Amino acid sequence: VIFVAAISEYDQVLYEDQGMNRQQEALDLFKEMCDSTWFRNKSMILFLNKRDVFRKKLTFVPFRVESGPDARNVDYRGPVAIPGTPSATDGTAEFEAVYNATTQYLIDLYKSHGKGPNSKREIYIKVTCATDSDQVKVVMESCKDIILKNN
Repeated sequence: VIFVAAISEYDQVLYEDQGMNRQQEALDLFKEMCDSTWFRNKSMILFLNKRDVFRKKLTFVPFRVESGPDARNVDYRGPVAIPGTPSATDGTAEFEAVYNATTQYLIDLYKSHGKGPNSKREIYIKVTCATDSDQVKVVMESCKDIILKNN
């Protein structure tokens, strides 16, 4: 099963439901698919897509908001980007620490939603940018290898 989630939508809500955060909806749907009897023991290939937009957005949109109607990622405890500092300047070591920590947080979040207590499933996660044609080729080759290995 291949699942694609846009990691850049952490601060956005659904068009059809202004009260539902897009990141949360993707997590809920991923969990629902993983818990489904149809896919319970099937391997999952998860694309956390739009890493380029995510990187850009991290420089000016807070990843963690602890309270209020826009509360999100409240349990994230890693480094944060503070506008006007090196932590919010792409290319700095400080920003790379923020990017790596937030990306790892999302990977761990999806893994926790996808692994049931008795699940034997493998979850293969790739952080991607669908507009990067070289990366898409590598990812598709990886997917082919995973599918062939498991069948």
